Amino acid sequence: MPMSNLQLGLAVAGGLVLAAMVAHGAWTSRKNRPRQATPHAPGDEPRTAVGIEPELDAAAFDVANFPLPVLEKRSSMDALIDVIAPITLEGPVSGAAVLAAMPATRRAGSKPFSIEGFNEAAQRWELPLAGQRYLMLQAGVQLANRSGALNDIEYSEFVMKTQAFCDAVNGTPDFPEMREEVARARELDQFAGDHDAQLSFVLRARHAAWSPGYVQQAAASLGFVAGAIPGRMVVPASGAGMPPVLSLSFDTQAAMADDPAQSAVRELTLSLDVAQVDRGERAFERMREAALALAAGMDGVVTDDNGLPLPAQAMDVIAAELEQLYDTLERRDLAAGSALARRLFS
Repeated sequence: MPMSNLQLGLAVAGGLVLAAMVAHGAWTSRKNRPRQATPHAPGDEPRTAVGIEPELDAAAFDVANFPLPVLEKRSSMDALIDVIAPITLEGPVSGAAVLAAMPATRRAGSKPFSIEGFNEAAQRWELPLAGQRYLMLQAGVQLANRSGALNDIEYSEFVMKTQAFCDAVNGTPDFPEMREEVARARELDQFAGDHDAQLSFVLRARHAAWSPGYVQQAAASLGFVAGAIPGRMVVPASGAGMPPVLSLSFDTQAAMADDPAQSAVRELTLSLDVAQVDRGERAFERMREAALALAAGMDGVVTDDNGLPLPAQAMDVIAAELEQLYDTLERRDLAAGSALARRLFS
């Protein structure tokens, strides 16, 4: 996907301000020592969120792993972002037989591949389960993701995998025309690339560096919890199993040092993957508030990737552009944070 205008927003906004004056003068050894986390007396604990980052991996964004709509007789596949091939059966087939015939991998090239069945008893589409019977089946492959558009080779792999599966369950697939689907994939990829926003602020130390413990303590007071890897913290989403609202990262080596108290961290990165987070989470507003709060409490300055300070006016511009982006995604039925948006922008 090509870089969007919004992704360039921080770099452009940086041009609105003057470069910061270079700090000068000799520092004492005490000033050079990384700031340390402070102990808290009983009953005076920092506002810290409990737990660690939910485990999310690439598979979590495949169609095969999204929760099914309750009491809806429709597929979790969607023609908006998937190629769907109906499979006609000679008669009902057991879930066990479907599972036994599944291909070894759930991808065609870089695109998620899935099989679904229409449950005879529940009268709905679902991922095949043992102990169930299915009247119809369908295979699907995603049209686009951040790896790009579905291409001819990936479509051919989808066809081969589906055909082999159908041979095993005595089914007959009905494939859409390849050229039309590849053209749809390119159009969707173009739209996604033009509306993909991954934002980041950099928080840089003005004077003394920070220890990892100091960073973690300051971030925890704003609702961040430990991430899945050292040097990463996140603000969890309000819904279980959803991607985090914000992430904060710093030097992994410093976080893993034998004596982290002596490690010096001079910058943090606050990140927001816009399409992955529901609009109702107020992600950018919270990102802005967190950046300013951390800067004030840790004696830091909020900058863009080039080290230029970000004034309030620049953040206002980004906020306004994000509102337009949210509206555009919703008009396309790809609302930020929805299952379809999370799959497409992954």
